[in-house]
Amino acid sequence: MHIELVIAKIVTAVLGIAIAYQAYRGYRRTDSAPLRYVAVGFVFISIGAVLEGILFDVVGLSIFDAGTIQTAVVALGMLFILYALYGGNRELDRPGADE
Repeated sequence: MHIELVIAKIVTAVLGIAIAYQAYRGYRRTDSAPLRYVAVGFVFISIGAVLEGILFDVVGLSIFDAGTIQTAVVALGMLFILYALYGGNRELDRPGADE
């Protein structure tokens, strides 16, 4: 694997983990379930950022299989974030929640 690609993947993973950490801190501060789902989603996306290279170079999977698994992990992370945006906001839907 090219060193530039490794560096780019590491930077992407670190940025994703930093976003996940900030979302988790927000969840702990506010007890907001959607922030918890955002944090979990970014963890999956961050893992997915480096997973393909690991599966291909270290484990020895084909590039197709490694890419398929990586795409599934990233998609799972996006589903968590989508749920946070659309489905995980039930506490705001309660009557009197805006008072």
